[in-house]
Amino acid sequence: MGKAQRANHCGMEFDVIIVGAGPAGLAAAVRLGQLGQGQLNIAVIDKGAAVGAHILSGAVLDTRALDELIPDWREKKAFTATPVTEDRFLWLTETKSFRLPLPKLMQNHGNVIISLGQLCGFLAKQAEGLGVNIFPGFAATDILYEGDRVVGVITGDKGVDRFGKPKTQYQPGMELRAKHTFFAEGCRGSLSQKLMARFSLREHSDPQTYALGIKELWEIPSALHQPGLVMHSVGWPLDRATYGGSFLYHFADNLVSIGWVTGLDYSNPYLNPYEEFQRFKTHKAIYPLLAQGKRIAYGARTLNEGGFQSIPQLSFPGGLLIGCAAGFLNVPKIKGIHNAMKSGMIAAESVFTGDYMGKLRQSWVLKELHRVRNIRPAMRMGLLPGLLYAGLDMLLLRGRAPWTFKNHADHLQLKLAGTVKKIDYPKHDNKVTFDLLTSLFLAHVQYDENQPYHLKLKDRALAIEVNFKKYASPEQRYCPAGVYEIVFDGNNHPRLQINGGNCIHCKACDIKDPLQNIVWTPSEGGSGPGYEGM
Repeated sequence: MGKAQRANHCGMEFDVIIVGAGPAGLAAAVRLGQLGQGQLNIAVIDKGAAVGAHILSGAVLDTRALDELIPDWREKKAFTATPVTEDRFLWLTETKSFRLPLPKLMQNHGNVIISLGQLCGFLAKQAEGLGVNIFPGFAATDILYEGDRVVGVITGDKGVDRFGKPKTQYQPGMELRAKHTFFAEGCRGSLSQKLMARFSLREHSDPQTYALGIKELWEIPSALHQPGLVMHSVGWPLDRATYGGSFLYHFADNLVSIGWVTGLDYSNPYLNPYEEFQRFKTHKAIYPLLAQGKRIAYGARTLNEGGFQSIPQLSFPGGLLIGCAAGFLNVPKIKGIHNAMKSGMIAAESVFTGDYMGKLRQSWVLKELHRVRNIRPAMRMGLLPGLLYAGLDMLLLRGRAPWTFKNHADHLQLKLAGTVKKIDYPKHDNKVTFDLLTSLFLAHVQYDENQPYHLKLKDRALAIEVNFKKYASPEQRYCPAGVYEIVFDGNNHPRLQINGGNCIHCKACDIKDPLQNIVWTPSEGGSGPGYEGM
């Protein structure tokens, strides 16, 4: 941004600014506080109204990073952590389920089932106890540069109407300057994308590939609850060419986390990840568990699945990418929180010693990802061949194969609507399966409709000329919040209507749009979903 554009922003200066109060950003903050011993001025900003408001994950936690960061976390008992007692891995057909052998990599002995939002709340308190400043409700909307060096970020104005004019509660954004800026925005971070383009951080890496995870939180009768049970499935209701699967975790207080993950490299534009999830819940291995229960929360988030070969260059003048902004998910292990946290801890240490990339390469993070680098891309061969290759790789090759499979960009994978079969989804019973708007109510979205549009089209005409006419408007289906809707005027002419107030910040639209015509930008700080216990 130019000086004239920044003139109206008041400023604050810090030693380190961390953009994002997820596990990576907060782990970095805690480690900085530990190492700085009160001598560093550290700020964490987050677009959610509270720490954890935008945080969503399964989640089974590999405690390795947390054990290193806060060795006595168990004694503090600040969040619920249910030890895993049993693992199940199922292959589903439409009417049956088959127990599959569980690869060692997927075994969860020693891990715990958690709410990631609760963990982030705990980490935030630990950071504040070490003198870190945490500011929820502030969305970083732009990057400050001096020459080619990042020197901080600008937070978005609050109280601006959709035409850009100040309302009565107007608060100007702020310039937050720092010697070091960590970008911990999570998957498909908007500023992280800008940094990758400006500094060519993806020049030597594969395209990132993604999945969309949709989650519900249920309370079930105690007679059906099995604390510590972890179950995953593959197969039905997806066809064998489409990557995806389910998770179902029993944890404390009769709660069950249940969710569905769909690889965003799917090809049929009629596929609807939300409806695949609802259909999955009707399987006879799942339905009886939920039929007597009560659904209490809903949400969705994209996740990075590219792994080792899709990790970009992570350092640039003045700043670093950490956590899921970079992409440290171990797909076959179905875990990324520990890697995200460790990357934040290494970033914090590099403030004192330098060489973030070198220390990351020496750590267990990149070694772990390198060992499993071929498993997710192998799934492009189809479910059965992919599983067979995964077994070969994990059991015999153990990640030492002399080859590395390539990843591809998800938005290029859609076939034309006229070349594929439409998918008919069953009606919802409003007992275990529900329509999308009913689900959205449980995401507790806060959004002032009279604010600038945060979902932008580079070319509005493409929404009809390409997406509607060639792909049957897939954004109506891949969005898990009903943001995108085709409406017709009195002359039966189609128009794309964007319901920005529904947005739960999953970023699927920014990823999957076939021409990359949809650009996700942060809405006003404090708006968006208000996840509780997710």
